[in-house]
Amino acid sequence: MGSVDSRQRVLSGMRPTGRLHLGHYHGVLRNWVKLQHEFECFFFVADWHALTTRYDDPSDIRENVWEMIIDWLAAGVNPGSSTLFIQSSVPEHAELHLLLSMITPLGWLERAPTYKDQQDKLREKDLATYGFLGYPLLQSADILLYRAGKVPVGADQVSHVEITREIARRFNHLYGREPGFEEQAEAAIVKMGRKNGRLYSTLKRRYQEEGDMEALETARALLHEQQNISLGDRERLYGYIEGGGKVLLPEPRALLTDTSKMPGLDGQKMSKSYGNDIGLRESPDSVARKIRTMPTDPQRVRRTDPGEPEKCPVWEFHKAYSDEKTQEWVQTGCRSAGIGCLDCKKPVIDAIVEEQRPLHERAREYEESPDLIHAIIEEGTDRARDAARDTLDEVREAMGVVYR
Repeated sequence: MGSVDSRQRVLSGMRPTGRLHLGHYHGVLRNWVKLQHEFECFFFVADWHALTTRYDDPSDIRENVWEMIIDWLAAGVNPGSSTLFIQSSVPEHAELHLLLSMITPLGWLERAPTYKDQQDKLREKDLATYGFLGYPLLQSADILLYRAGKVPVGADQVSHVEITREIARRFNHLYGREPGFEEQAEAAIVKMGRKNGRLYSTLKRRYQEEGDMEALETARALLHEQQNISLGDRERLYGYIEGGGKVLLPEPRALLTDTSKMPGLDGQKMSKSYGNDIGLRESPDSVARKIRTMPTDPQRVRRTDPGEPEKCPVWEFHKAYSDEKTQEWVQTGCRSAGIGCLDCKKPVIDAIVEEQRPLHERAREYEESPDLIHAIIEEGTDRARDAARDTLDEVREAMGVVYR
C-alpha cells in the first residue's frame, strides 16, 4: 500500500468552465496556495465531471482546461509543492468508480441533495443519464483513490463528502475482514509494547462500550505515533477499534472553507452566469472600466446628494480590499457628499489592479510557453497515477479480481 498518511493528504478539483474570476481566487485558490505548504495536495481538473452536464456540447472543454490551469499557476499554485493533473488522464478514477458502483446502493445517489437541485436548475438539459446520477460516486472515487483525509469544500458540498465516508465505511465493512483479522490485530497490539498496548485496549473498550468519541480520536493519534508497527498493522488497528475490519479506504473529512466574500459588480455573489464578474487575468483597463460603470447607491442622483455606503455595491468591494482608514474616508465622504462615486471607486480599482499584477506576471510565462504547462501536467499525472495504482492494487485484491 505504500506509506500513506491520509490525515496529511488533501484532494480538491474544479470543473473546467472557462477562465476563473476573483470569486474563485478569494474563495478557493488562495486556500489551495496555503494548503500546499501544509499538506500533500492533489489538485485536479474535473473534465469528466464537466461532461455530466455538458455532454451535448463539449466543444470548449479542451480550451477551458488549459486556461484554468494557467489561472491556477498564476494564482500561486505551485507544481513543486502540489500535484496537478487532469482527471481523464488518470483512468484509475474510472476503474475505482466502476468497482465502487458494485457496492453503492442506488438510494444513496438518488438522495444526494444536488441531484434534484441541479435537475431543477438545468431544466433545459436532459439530465436523466447514468453519468449524472452517478457523479457523486465519481466524486467519491476521486477522493478515495488518493486516500485523502481532507477535502476542502464549501458548506453546500459537505453532503458529497458524507456520501464518500459512507461508501468507504461500506467497502471496509465488506472487504476489510481478512482471514485471521482479529489474531493479527491482537498480535499488533503486543508489538506496540506493554504500556501503549494497554492504553490502546483501554481506549478501544471506552469507545466500543461507551461511544466515547474522544477515546477514538486519542487512539488514532496513539496509532499514528507508533514507530514499531507496520502500516498494515496500523490500518488493522484503526479498523479494530471501530469494530470493523482493516481500513482499506480511509474515511475523508470535509475541510470547511469560508465561502468567498467576493461580491459581484451588482452586489450579488460574483458569478460568470450573472455577468457580474472580474476575471482573474482581466486587463487593468477592463478592471477600471467595469468598476467605473458599477451601479451605486440609487439615492445619489447628483454629485451633491448624500449617499449610504451600505446600499452601494462598491462598499462591498471596499470591505474586501480597503484598509480601515480608507473605509472611514468612504463612510464619511459618501454620507456628506464630500466625495463623488468616481472618487470612491478609485481605491478599489487601484487595489484590484495591484492584486492582479503578480498574477499577470506569472501567467505570462505560461501563456507564452504551452509546452511548459503540458510538462507540468504530465509530471503531475505520473505522480497521481503512482498513488492511484497503489490504492487500486489493494482494492482489486480485496474484491478478488487479481489473477496472478
